[in-house]
Amino acid sequence: MFKLTSVGEELDVFIAKVCLVALFFLIIGDCISTFFYHVPEHVFGKFHTLVHHGKNRSFVHYAVLTRNPLVLLDGFLGALPYFIFVPWLWNISPLGTILGLILGELHVVWRHVSIIKWKTPKPIKLLCRIFCITTPERHWLHHKNAKLAYGDIFTFFDRPARLWLNFLIFLKIKYKYKRKIGVSK
Repeated sequence: MFKLTSVGEELDVFIAKVCLVALFFLIIGDCISTFFYHVPEHVFGKFHTLVHHGKNRSFVHYAVLTRNPLVLLDGFLGALPYFIFVPWLWNISPLGTILGLILGELHVVWRHVSIIKWKTPKPIKLLCRIFCITTPERHWLHHKNAKLAYGDIFTFFDRPARLWLNFLIFLKIKYKYKRKIGVSK
C-alpha cells in the first residue's frame, strides 16, 4: 500500500538535505584544507606563510595590489579541497552545495576583518564557541603565531592540526638529518 507524504514532510526532507550538505561541505572542506594543504604548507611551503604570516598580513595587499599570481595560487589551493566535492554534493542537494560555498566564502571574509580592528559581539562569540566556529579574533591569533589556532572554519581541528604540524616538522628534520649524513659519507 502506498503512503502519501505530506508537503510538509517533503519540505522537511528538502531543508534537512540542504542543511546537512552545506554542513558536510564545510566540515570536509575545512578538514582536507587544514590537513592536506594548510599545515603541510607551514612546514614545507612558503606562499601561505608569506600571505598570512609575513609583516604585511593583508590578503588584499598581497593578492590584489601586488598582482602576484603565486599568492592567488595559495588562495586557490586553500579552496580546492572544497571545490572537489561540488560534483558529488551537487547530486544530493544543489542548494546545499551553493549554501556551503556561500557560507565558506562569507566566513573567509569575516575571519579576516580583524585587520580593521573588528570586535565580535559577545553573543556571537558565545554561539561560535558553542558550535566550534572560528572567530576573527581566533584567526588573528593564527596570523600572529603560525603554531596556534588551526581550523579555518572549525576550531575542533586545532588540536589534531597542531599534532600533525609537529609530526611533519619531525619528518622534515629527520629527512634533512638523513640527507646531511648521506651527503657527508
